[in-house]
Amino acid sequence: MKDDLRVIISGGGTGGHIFPAISIANAIKALRPEAQILFVGALGRMEMQRVPAAGYDIKGLPICGFDRKNLLKNFKVLYKIWKSQRMAKKIIKDFQPQVAVGVGGYASGPTLNKAAAMGIPCLIQEQNSYAGVTNKLLAKKAEKICVAYDGMERFFPADKIIKTGNPVRQSLLETTVTKEDAVRSFGLDPVKKTILLVGGSLGARTINESVLQHLDLIRNSEVQFVWQTGKYYHASIMEQLQKEGQPDNLVVTDFISDMGAAYQAADLVISRAGASSISEFCLIGKPVILVPSPNVAEDHQTKNAMALVNVKAAIYVKDSEASKILMPLAIDTVKDEEKLASLKEHILKLALPDSAEIIAKEVIKLAH
Repeated sequence: MKDDLRVIISGGGTGGHIFPAISIANAIKALRPEAQILFVGALGRMEMQRVPAAGYDIKGLPICGFDRKNLLKNFKVLYKIWKSQRMAKKIIKDFQPQVAVGVGGYASGPTLNKAAAMGIPCLIQEQNSYAGVTNKLLAKKAEKICVAYDGMERFFPADKIIKTGNPVRQSLLETTVTKEDAVRSFGLDPVKKTILLVGGSLGARTINESVLQHLDLIRNSEVQFVWQTGKYYHASIMEQLQKEGQPDNLVVTDFISDMGAAYQAADLVISRAGASSISEFCLIGKPVILVPSPNVAEDHQTKNAMALVNVKAAIYVKDSEASKILMPLAIDTVKDEEKLASLKEHILKLALPDSAEIIAKEVIKLAH
């Protein structure tokens, strides 16, 4: 019993927290196949589906974030935090982990607080260049803090920081499909330049509007496009395209399940600036135009984007200017071979491979 490695991994809320968490779990299992891993997430959030789909058990806490607009609603939030702390304590008592890992997101707060209070060593992983509130609060209690960017001693004790990079979806690195076959899989022409537009798993309104406002420009360009609208926006977009006529060189889908093939097909990507996406672009060396979401805490996506832009590894378009300039800029960029080569060269320099394995080794060390 004592030889079994038992690990709790907590956090989630978005793909940006969940994919790294699952990658860390997979890396622990690769090093220690007998390890028992339990996830703790927030009820009603996407981890409750994604984690079981990856083959791991998960327990849900009734936690949510503070309502900054309606302060009266926060009495309910405080009750949920109190209840989540009690539930986290019981989960930890029952599972008896030797180490707890927090990846950010609501659930990691109560879980790691209770783990630390019960004398269990904790490791936190911060994906962004600007630390999240939960991780800043947990930093005092953590033994190790794994980060992806330089300069994180602004937020965390320097002696606890390890620069590991962000774990990414293994499937992206293991894709064997050729560029030609990847382009053909979308029904497009391998000879033409291809732009991929992604707005995260839920979609990005600004990126979608940028496309809809430039359908004629797209139609008349010598470029072809793969556009992931996000499930939330898909129906209304298809309605609008029926009215205005969908260009033949524009492939529209609500969700792309094989992102490895999509990235392989693309000469240029247009994306939000979530930390996980950026880590993926660095590892596969993909030229990218970043349109940071303004609707995130502490505007951390802009900070993530600028970390690349400042070293000429990406192009930045402000959200409020995107509907005017994004599509013309993208079409000009994808036709400029020199620019694409320069972006690729600079972004590859930022890649931090083997992040999941490096973090997994730190987790295993803490357990003993």
